[in-house]
Amino acid sequence: MSPKHDKQSLSRRTFLKQSLVAAAAIAGAPMLVPSSALGRDGAVAPSNRITIGLVGMGILGRTAHLAYLLDQKQLQVLAVCDCDREKLDASRKMIEDAYADRYDKASWKGCQATGEFRDVTGRADLDAIFVVTPDNWHSIVALAAIRAGKDVYCEKPMAHTIAEARAVADAARRFGTVFQTGSQQRSDKSFRQACELVRNGRIGRVHTVHVNVGGPARECELPGQPVPAALDWDRWLGPAPWRPFNAILAPPVTDPNFPDWRSFSDYAAGGQADFGAHHYDIAQWGLGMDDSGPVEIFPPDGKEYQTLTYKYASGVVMTRGGAPDDTAVEFIGDKGWVRVNRGDFLKTEPASLVHETFGRDEIHLIKSDSHHDNFFEAMRTRRPTICTAEIGCRSATVCYLGVIAEQLGRPLHWDPAAERFENDEEANKLRSRPMRAPWMI
Repeated sequence: MSPKHDKQSLSRRTFLKQSLVAAAAIAGAPMLVPSSALGRDGAVAPSNRITIGLVGMGILGRTAHLAYLLDQKQLQVLAVCDCDREKLDASRKMIEDAYADRYDKASWKGCQATGEFRDVTGRADLDAIFVVTPDNWHSIVALAAIRAGKDVYCEKPMAHTIAEARAVADAARRFGTVFQTGSQQRSDKSFRQACELVRNGRIGRVHTVHVNVGGPARECELPGQPVPAALDWDRWLGPAPWRPFNAILAPPVTDPNFPDWRSFSDYAAGGQADFGAHHYDIAQWGLGMDDSGPVEIFPPDGKEYQTLTYKYASGVVMTRGGAPDDTAVEFIGDKGWVRVNRGDFLKTEPASLVHETFGRDEIHLIKSDSHHDNFFEAMRTRRPTICTAEIGCRSATVCYLGVIAEQLGRPLHWDPAAERFENDEEANKLRSRPMRAPWMI
């Protein structure tokens, strides 16, 4: 937490202890205080807990985030937000049941459940906001949280356009926000080791990177269906153009599968920015490009470029696809290659590189075994997370550069310092998308 939060926590702890002592003195008798109130016996005092609100309580919000947060004694979830009342009710029940069990009570109440995200981001008693909405909502909610002085964990890609990503990164820097982009592969040992091998020259000069991800999203032409009574469909659409409801976009709470809004361009950018925000992010990390990016983008033309292709100023060529089917990212150098994927998957040539260690003076990337824990540790120390807003912005930009090149169907020249296309105003206009009123960034 920030120095301000530390002082507030100290003040609350001091006040609590002084009040308990005074009460005992007035009563003229010893007073028994639950150990959890003072943080003894492994419990965490309320004043020392990080307080959290979540916006977006779909299957990812409930299973990947809320379930983890409820298992951590140093955290307290106080608010949830969603435009579907059934998902809100399910989330609130998860929270209240978990805390009733933890505190050995018949029931526990105290979780706000609302359809208005600003009721959550504006709460003075919250330290952090988790943004787990569809992509087209990311920047709006994240910016509201940042401007309210909250630290932010935002699912990837951190925004729906290049312009939105830059606005979030700039705001996080200006407000001193601890920001974690949900590209959790950076907190995976295999991906870190792969990037350290590349960064320390173990495969020589890198000339090619293959990234296995899907293509861009498409226009949504799903047929209209009756809107469920529990769903605020207008709020679900938010800044996206209005269209009729379809359950493929917003399935009910009973559906165990992930929704498919990622396939449609009004809400996301398909596999290009879904797993692209993971795998292009690792490519950027391995190339040492966290504060930069490619300079040329070539869409498939059926001739010289069979697939989406990026070129960096260093001469490195990165393609969408091209790695073996079992591989997410493949780095190829003049002395060997490195292939990496989820599930502790790391292959190298020479094979001995898998066991390589690095000297004191070599590059050692940030070590994180848990993306969530890295975020909360950064909140306490005010140090950068492993995937800051700036990193999230640059990785999202790589995804959308490809989307724009394929949309226009021609090569593009990108200036990663100015974050503009060179001599191409048509392409520059596509760095942003119109937002449906009243939403804006």
